[in-house]
Amino acid sequence: MTRKAKVELPIAPLPELVRWWKSQRTPGVVIGGLAVSLLSKPRITHDIDGLVLLPVKRWALFLKAGKRFGFVPRVPDPLEIARDGRVLLLRHAATGIDLDVTIGELPLEEEIVERAESIKIAKVSVPLATPEDLIILKAIAGRPQDLLDIDALLVAFPSLDVARIRRWVKAFADVVEDRDIVGDLEKRLKPRGVKNRRKSN
Repeated sequence: MTRKAKVELPIAPLPELVRWWKSQRTPGVVIGGLAVSLLSKPRITHDIDGLVLLPVKRWALFLKAGKRFGFVPRVPDPLEIARDGRVLLLRHAATGIDLDVTIGELPLEEEIVERAESIKIAKVSVPLATPEDLIILKAIAGRPQDLLDIDALLVAFPSLDVARIRRWVKAFADVVEDRDIVGDLEKRLKPRGVKNRRKSN
């Protein structure tokens, strides 16, 4: 019988990440593949994705403070990149683990941060996006791995606030005029008979 290899998740920088955000009084949440892995079935992922709420005038100070906690830019001018795409491209120097910090500005992003649920990792409470919000983000992204992540979350959480998921995914699909986004989500929700029981915060 072949034993499956244990999946090593990039969690080592998380305590310092939380300390950095707290030192700047910056609300934030872990999203992406790491969040999915921590809430459902672990899968191979090599980086960390975060979402913070931060006014433009504080970007430079926030970035400077990150260096004290070991988070350094991995591009020559991270603020220029952030101005274009609202993402800070960083790396945890001690571990070499990459970190993408999205700077939220949309109502959905504000809600995702506000609704974060914490789990204990290395004696630190790490804020994670809720299963519903991760599904919303994954449905919007729509890549093959994102759709697999949705499947993993639906297995782990058979009772969800489905109304919230559908509302936000439909709103995004209407804006970009792409009904396939809704269709791909429904292909996953309906066969599993996901129950609308889990009430979100």
